[in-house]
Amino acid sequence: MSVTLSASFAFELEHAADALLQFEAASLADQRIVSSRTSISSTRSVARVAAQDDIGERIWIHAEGKVEVEYAARIALERQVAPVEDFAAIAPHRLPGSAVKFLLDSRYCHVSQFIAFTDTQFAGTAGGARVAAIRDWVHAHVAYAPGASHQGTSATDTFHAGEGICRDFAHLFVTLARASSIPTRYVACYAPGVTPQDFHAVAQVFLADPTNPDEGAWHLVDATGMADLSQAVIIGVGRDAVDVSYLTSFGPMRFLGNSVTVEVEAHSRTQPTAPRQEPADELEGQT
Repeated sequence: MSVTLSASFAFELEHAADALLQFEAASLADQRIVSSRTSISSTRSVARVAAQDDIGERIWIHAEGKVEVEYAARIALERQVAPVEDFAAIAPHRLPGSAVKFLLDSRYCHVSQFIAFTDTQFAGTAGGARVAAIRDWVHAHVAYAPGASHQGTSATDTFHAGEGICRDFAHLFVTLARASSIPTRYVACYAPGVTPQDFHAVAQVFLADPTNPDEGAWHLVDATGMADLSQAVIIGVGRDAVDVSYLTSFGPMRFLGNSVTVEVEAHSRTQPTAPRQEPADELEGQT
């Protein structure tokens, strides 16, 4: 299966400043970049760096004035998504070091506030069954409402307000799953069928791998219920949205808007194609 996508956004920097971007699809075992093109205008400097957990890349730019970013890609997906209920939990003392940080509080996910709630609300469940119960609870108790939240909205705010966008659904799910001692990370992605179409947010939980009981694996979960996770194109992962924002400015900035399209190809080609991804010094539009 192949997914074609495009994204564009623009912003204006009041004076020369740095900005950190993360919007390109990550190259993963089940997600192959067939072709891609990135264009960033009005930059004085561009440099690529590894993103969180080495999933995807971030792009540092130094620029001034109006900056326009355009991205288009074709992605081949070979992802199998099994029901999350099928997977057992891994005891915290058996977790690898890389998963531990995804049990802890982060900027938007105040885990310690919800331990008593999860112990009561989801009593009698564990592992994947607990994950499914949390996913279904968030889906039932949070209304999808564009414009209902803002950049500073936390999972605690969403819990009390009962409404939000995909970012808020993901933050609340992440918080409740971590409060259940299940490592959970925030995932930025592209997903067809999301309404309104935009950058999407889901989550991944770290549960046992049934093919190797001594190992664990990350499993995708979408509390909004909008995305077919077999068709989701992962951009990056993090503790919460702050780690995978598509635009972080280190100076005064005015955001000018964005546009995203994601489509599943009706007749996906199956022959292997060499991936193409632009290195930093070949990005179009540098000045």
